Amino acid sequence: MSQDAFTVLFGDPFAVMNTIGLVAFALVGSSKAIREEFDLFGVAIVGLAMAFAGGVTRDLLVMRVPLALQSPIEISLGLLGVGLAIVLSVVLSSPERHPVTLVSDAIGLAAFATTGAIVATEVGVSAFGVVAIATINAVGGGAFADILLDRAPFILFEDFYATCAVLGGSAYWLVGSIGGAESTAAVVCAVVTVVTRLVAVTYNWNLPTVHHCEMLDK
Repeated sequence: MSQDAFTVLFGDPFAVMNTIGLVAFALVGSSKAIREEFDLFGVAIVGLAMAFAGGVTRDLLVMRVPLALQSPIEISLGLLGVGLAIVLSVVLSSPERHPVTLVSDAIGLAAFATTGAIVATEVGVSAFGVVAIATINAVGGGAFADILLDRAPFILFEDFYATCAVLGGSAYWLVGSIGGAESTAAVVCAVVTVVTRLVAVTYNWNLPTVHHCEMLDK
């Protein structure tokens, strides 16, 4: 009787967000590999790496067997995202820059920030731990995919990206600390992350660099 609307309509918040994140990030990672003209095997590897690397790191941090190794459904969802990316590459001329891919990236970021926050809260880590694991879960896959693509992880030098996950994870912890239900905190985390990311893309937000600060001082 205490279930709120999200739980009633969609079920387990973790399962919902994890499913969304796996498909979305596999699509984004595969699109990046297609742009670099990887073969089909390479496309699948990069797509699956982006989908799973963050979650595997999360699970290792909380000392449990990675979820990706426990269920064939996980791999199936990742392969679905890879397949969607291949279809988009046939239909669209520049799928990696198409709004569908950009929105999928924002949705995947939000979904994985939320799953990371849920897992971190369940194992009883500190507020910092919740935000840190939410962020690692959200951006770890993208960072690993960039390494496979032979480039520095873009979250380290450009764009307003990881910060969105930090804000989402903080929102999750805040809602939980004031007594909000897990599903309510999950919705708030996802909304904060995805909205912040889409606004950042729309208005080309970037965090300042040291060089930029030096230029302002002159």
